[in-house]
Amino acid sequence: MTTCDVVVVGGGPAGLCAALAASEHGATVCIVDRQDRLGGQLVKQTHKFFGSKDELAGTRGFEIARILSERLARLENVTVLLEATALGYYPDNVLAVEHEGLFKKIRTSSLIVSTGASERMLPFPNNDLPGVYGAGAAQTLMNLHGVRPGDTVLMVGAGNIGLIVSYQLRQAGVNVAAVVEAAPVIGGYAVHASKIRRIGIPVLTRHSVKEVLGRETVEGAVIWQLDASWQGLPGTERRVPCDVVCLATGLTPLVELLWQAGCRMKRVPELGGHVPVTGEDMQTTVPGVFVAGDAAGVEEASAAMLTGRLAGLGAVHGLGLCPEYERLSKEARRNLASLRTGPTSDKVRAGLKKLEEVLQ
Repeated sequence: MTTCDVVVVGGGPAGLCAALAASEHGATVCIVDRQDRLGGQLVKQTHKFFGSKDELAGTRGFEIARILSERLARLENVTVLLEATALGYYPDNVLAVEHEGLFKKIRTSSLIVSTGASERMLPFPNNDLPGVYGAGAAQTLMNLHGVRPGDTVLMVGAGNIGLIVSYQLRQAGVNVAAVVEAAPVIGGYAVHASKIRRIGIPVLTRHSVKEVLGRETVEGAVIWQLDASWQGLPGTERRVPCDVVCLATGLTPLVELLWQAGCRMKRVPELGGHVPVTGEDMQTTVPGVFVAGDAAGVEEASAAMLTGRLAGLGAVHGLGLCPEYERLSKEARRNLASLRTGPTSDKVRAGLKKLEEVLQ
């Protein structure tokens, strides 16, 4: 059994910022992450981020991971457990962890869950063929391991992830036949859509995959138009030659630890699925348990960093270690509200309103 003021589960953008906010105010912090390095999704993101200077706007994702990790490495009150799995959180404030083949227990005053989200797959014939990837998997192959996933890709989904990965695929010398989007409009930022259109990648709204072709691996795909009820229109089928089908069809928050801890949950489709009910400081209905990043609702990495900061500040405030809590948390909430302005955040704001109504 070891003890720690704050334990952060997940070392992505939200977890890193939560750990920094807590440790910089004097708390002892332990980060538990299942990967072999800190950074989460940041380590494979080569595009520059939006947001404010505080969220390192204009910096590429993998560089943000390095900057935040180096800041933490300079702090003596931070412990990092890599290739570690959080197994459960129990009423006596103990987190059970598997690390280096051992079962370990950490007693903590505050737990911050920043476990991120998993990629959502689509059901269609042959969706289990080799060559059908999640967009994050394709991004990992290219940007982390230097491996091209294939020669020609059909991208499914025109949110930010689909648009960004399509551009990165082209940068890696992979042909992108098209981006198909079931919705009537592109869901990602206009700047990302403009970039891929300028290099000749068509974006087909109101389209989806009917089936993938091939016996051993992907040999092509059939797409078709959708009607206003999201049903395929017979007679609009079209074959697309490709050897990879890449799915950027949304994320689902990874909240198993929050369920197990007894947090009150609510299904909010606009935020990706079931998410915990929280207050302004990102504390759940279980005292001392906080949430940050995509586990609190799927958003952009810049928003994840700010929710991580709020959770870290909330955790140390509960320990009496943050005399400037009101000013710092107000500033973080103001920056977060600014990020959530504009039509591309309509869905997120609608989801957050549903969560607010639960507490009223």
